[in-house]
Amino acid sequence: MKIYPVILSGGAGTRLWPLSRAVLPKQLLPLVSDQTMLQETVLRLAGGADFAAPLIVCGNEHRFLVAEQLREIGVAPLGILLEPAGRNTAPAVAAAAQYLRAVDPEALMLVLPADHVITDVAAFHAAIAGAAALAAGGALATFGVVPTAPETGYGYIHRGPAVGGGAAYQVDRFVEKPELDKARAFLDDGGYYWNSGMFLFRAERYLSELAGFAPAIAASAETAVQKAYRDMDFCRLDEAAFAASPSDSIDYAVMERTAHAVVVPADIGWSDVGSWSALREVLPHDADGNAARGDVYLDGVTDTLVRAESRIVALVGVRDLVVVETADAVLVAHKDQVQRVKQVVEHLKTKERTEHLHHTRVYRPWGSYEGIDAGDRFQVKRITVNPGGKLSLQMHHHRAEHWVVVSGTARVTCGDSVTLLSENQSTYIPIGMNHRLENPGKLPLHLIEVQSGSYLGEDDIVRFEDVYQRV
Repeated sequence: MKIYPVILSGGAGTRLWPLSRAVLPKQLLPLVSDQTMLQETVLRLAGGADFAAPLIVCGNEHRFLVAEQLREIGVAPLGILLEPAGRNTAPAVAAAAQYLRAVDPEALMLVLPADHVITDVAAFHAAIAGAAALAAGGALATFGVVPTAPETGYGYIHRGPAVGGGAAYQVDRFVEKPELDKARAFLDDGGYYWNSGMFLFRAERYLSELAGFAPAIAASAETAVQKAYRDMDFCRLDEAAFAASPSDSIDYAVMERTAHAVVVPADIGWSDVGSWSALREVLPHDADGNAARGDVYLDGVTDTLVRAESRIVALVGVRDLVVVETADAVLVAHKDQVQRVKQVVEHLKTKERTEHLHHTRVYRPWGSYEGIDAGDRFQVKRITVNPGGKLSLQMHHHRAEHWVVVSGTARVTCGDSVTLLSENQSTYIPIGMNHRLENPGKLPLHLIEVQSGSYLGEDDIVRFEDVYQRV
């Protein structure tokens, strides 16, 4: 049977703020290498079993970034399913199972979060092969990571009798995140595994079990796929049907209730990178236990994670810290207190700020823009348009724009006029004038945009035509 990877790329990753934000969450960031977590997850499957092209499940706001990141690594996905709303993993996997069942009634689906680290890929592939043999016979397999420490941030799985010749075990029970004393006892016992949140089962079997234990989720997913529609290269699940689904995880909806759950031990160098301290553990360290990335200066520093994104960060005579710098925010925390980062994000939401939503650089399907300066009645942005990229035909009620090309070639529509601009040339877009910016060249287009007017918000855009079909 062919194995169909299903990559779950939802979630906001708030525990890795200020690097991870709602519009650019951790799975779409290069946290461990120069490739993003999503790219690493997809490439990890190369050269293994008989894998089909991956099926990606993600939110609407991330669809163009996901598609672009797959293009960058030369992977054409089986499909990209767009969730209209977050409903946890059980409905997302149910929608993927419905989609796959139409492609291959015998499909085995390998469910993987897009934001995990696995360092021993060969052992991972061996675990998949063992799980696939059991799943082909009707089991619902989960991967239990062999614990290396009394971790209190993970759920656990307690194994029952051996199955499959001793390569796996029946699941005795799932255990919530324990206190430290219990976690130590689990480690000493030897029969407990970390709950990885990765699964392998037949799509048909999962849907059958879900229909028995959570019929409302199963029915919503089925309708959402039946009424799904194409949007460019994406498959949009029906909004009303999917939003009507109860929100629940695979564990609660199915795995803790089915009689067919098995756990496959996986000693694979795994981490869910659920916090800055967890990320520090999987990064290379210097002789003093420091993990640093970016323009960083350290003097007398030990056991510290430092990440600099936009400027030099210097630390002197400190230890046990996490320091993360971005263009608009800086986090400084003791490495044992990083779980409290979520409280910072909640504070930003309460104060109706935007630093939890997006960075100063905002990505669009055509490229990106970044705020440089702003003041009373003016705003300056640096705009990058990818080769072939085309902004919508639009107009503004409250602002005029002046564009200066820094490099590349710009095709500018302004009213009935269409002109080509090259380096050091500029143009002016009056208030209320229909206009469009395109990059007809083979190199990125970089320009500076100066906005002036009584209101400069992003919602002052009236779109008349958009090749990306945005609302």
